[in-house]
Amino acid sequence: MSEEGPTISGFMLRMAENISQTSRLLNQRDAAAFFFFDEILKAKRIYVTGAGRSGFVAKAFGMRLMHLGFESYVVGETITPALSGGDTLVAFSGSGETNSVVDICETAKDLSARICLVTASRNSRLSRIADCVVNLGDTTAPYEKTPVGYEVHQITGQYRSVTSSFAPLGALFETAALIFSDAVISALMEARHSDIDEMKKRLSNVQ
Repeated sequence: MSEEGPTISGFMLRMAENISQTSRLLNQRDAAAFFFFDEILKAKRIYVTGAGRSGFVAKAFGMRLMHLGFESYVVGETITPALSGGDTLVAFSGSGETNSVVDICETAKDLSARICLVTASRNSRLSRIADCVVNLGDTTAPYEKTPVGYEVHQITGQYRSVTSSFAPLGALFETAALIFSDAVISALMEARHSDIDEMKKRLSNVQ
């Protein structure tokens, strides 16, 4: 990388600016974020799902919920129990069109579970299924222009990004989703008056 070219710190700053803009936009749609928060608080059990890197964000969110004392599970794990009415499923999908996640949400809906979606696309199959939609994108975002499932892009090698080098492969959504979910955890900690020492007791000790 030449001295005149983009720097790693420069890319970090651009990403940070994008996250700040996303936060400001979300503040204008605060009802959706509060609805999401309320759904988590009143859920009997919380299930999380997502594909690819969005799936890692989902798992991170599920883990933090467990640390807070919630009964949380990752869809697809061998020890995940049957889902039923009163449970809430939180799905992470930038496009809102990922076939595997759509199938899971449709099944959960048939089982009378509540569906919360964290996405970057306002108009998608998942958005129409979900009871609560938190949109971390906008109408100019690449996800809005090419609503094709995650699996198709994996097979064809077609990816969406602002440019070919800046935050490729949906990284902006995944980063924003991770920060949003951690912010929800912080809000839940305050609402439940969580004790950090109690949370530490739930950290894995058999790694």
